[in-house]
Amino acid sequence: QVHLVESGGGLVPAGGSLTLSCEASETIFSSNPMGWYRQAPGKQRELVARIRSGSDPDYLPSVMGRFTISRDNARKTVYLQMNRLKPEDTAIYYCHVGNWGVDYWGQGTQVTVSS
Repeated sequence: QVHLVESGGGLVPAGGSLTLSCEASETIFSSNPMGWYRQAPGKQRELVARIRSGSDPDYLPSVMGRFTISRDNARKTVYLQMNRLKPEDTAIYYCHVGNWGVDYWGQGTQVTVSS
């Protein structure tokens, strides 16, 4: 059982920046994906960014060029650097790990971007 602990959400004005962090309770093999999803009120959960070794990161088209995902395998942590935030980025952001075919989710962290 992998436990994920997220941090870094908050309230920022449009154009601002936030960095989300997610630490796993155990080492995630580098070829297994770590990433971030988000869910806004009344909308489905969507993939924001995902990273694994051997592949280029995947990004939601609307965040490309503004968000950057990275991971530190030694620290068992995945990061999401979010720049030039927009009000439409407001959502609960969930950390996700796919560890040997099993999905694990964090508890979610709220990101609110004011206009």
